[in-house]
Amino acid sequence: MANKKRILTGIRPTGALHLGHYVGALHNWINLQDEYECNFLIADYQALSDHFHEIDLIKSSVIDVTLDWLSVGLDPEKSNFVIQSYVPEHAELAMLLSFITPLGMLERNPTLKGELDSLPVERRSAGFYNYPISQIADILLPRAHLVPVGEDQAPHLEMSREIARKFNRMYGEVFPEPETLIGKVGRLSGTDGKGKMSKSQGNVILLSDSKESVEKKVRGMYTDPNRIRADIPGKVEGNPVFQYLDAFTTDDKNVEDFKTRYRSGNIGDVEIKTYLSNVLNDFLEPIREKRVYFESNMNLVEEALDKGIKNARKSANETMKLVRDKMKVSTYKKIW
Repeated sequence: MANKKRILTGIRPTGALHLGHYVGALHNWINLQDEYECNFLIADYQALSDHFHEIDLIKSSVIDVTLDWLSVGLDPEKSNFVIQSYVPEHAELAMLLSFITPLGMLERNPTLKGELDSLPVERRSAGFYNYPISQIADILLPRAHLVPVGEDQAPHLEMSREIARKFNRMYGEVFPEPETLIGKVGRLSGTDGKGKMSKSQGNVILLSDSKESVEKKVRGMYTDPNRIRADIPGKVEGNPVFQYLDAFTTDDKNVEDFKTRYRSGNIGDVEIKTYLSNVLNDFLEPIREKRVYFESNMNLVEEALDKGIKNARKSANETMKLVRDKMKVSTYKKIW
């Protein structure tokens, strides 16, 4: 691992993971763990930024996320699974970086602006406003070279690169400038066709959903609202059913046939949705089986976290020694 380039990426633990997480992130992570030293972060501090009133949810979600990671094929022997709050250097570095981060940079952050607009006033805390700095610290602490993200997070990576450059220029070289890697499908829309999948909107298909639950959710999926009968030509573009088929099939002649027939009004939604249900359940079945196995062997889940946290603490200590030395805040002994 020592000679490999490092990756840092993560997920806030606010519930079990869904197909949007898989398409936007997890499938990339699985492929990258053989080539890079991967650090997969469960960002529980950041989850507090807008879920501070739901501590029990965050605690249970830490385990849900770990189970999902193991179930899709992330390997703790190849990568580090890390709980953010178990590595206090994340908070220390975030504090130090906050002193060199211009306020205007936060105000211009498009992700933060969008989320603030959707957050009730009573939940707009200083911690939420500062969470982009926490994200930067998460990336820079392991001195990551590459950060796999969804397309909506790409602007934040540029912010991380800018702060890394600024620190290196002011104090001396410590941090590499992280590069961005975006998955083959940056975003998967929700089953209701209203933006991306969101647990709060109830428009998700979970990686842990049962066969019956998947079938029910697919039956209720949004399609083309102007197509009230099967003989009316419909739109494929922007249609979640076809977006999911494209994301979870490759070179599937049936899907291309469905598109042609849908555009000409020669197929009903039921036939396409039944096919999609089968595709998704075929994909999810081995994930469900692995999850059952790990739920029956929770010692393996605990061992995966213990190992990753231990490795992360070692790396974090090395980074923070460099940071403190460069900033000349490592010791004040010579004062007395």
